[in-house]
Amino acid sequence: MKIDPYLFFDGRCEEAIEFYQQALGAKVEFMMRNSESPEPPPEGMLPPGSENKIMHASVHIGGALVMMSDGMCNGEGGFKGFSLSLDCPDQDVAREAFAALADGGQVTMPLGKTFWAPLFGMVNDRFGVGWMVGVSPDAE
Repeated sequence: MKIDPYLFFDGRCEEAIEFYQQALGAKVEFMMRNSESPEPPPEGMLPPGSENKIMHASVHIGGALVMMSDGMCNGEGGFKGFSLSLDCPDQDVAREAFAALADGGQVTMPLGKTFWAPLFGMVNDRFGVGWMVGVSPDAE
């Protein structure tokens, strides 16, 4: 078994994908819009004008698969109770990734040395996704 995160961006998925491509070098493996679905959604399931929203995307960030969608576009988006952990190969990469994720977001723990890592920090990006950015002790 394995676990892959699936994030719902409530209408901002395409913007999020572009952000993660620039910030973290994300690579899109697959992307389908609502209008490209082989079966239309049930009547009234999606709000009018959401035909071009992302029904599903599979994105690679580093060695991880992160799946994404615009979801139902009903104004109920939000990310609470979890963070994505980004393990960087060195401190320079960690600083660059942290700064990129913090652009338009909110730093909740500045990057610094901890007892478990030579560099670690936490940030909520501009979409509200929590990130824990760090460098493993054995990477130094």
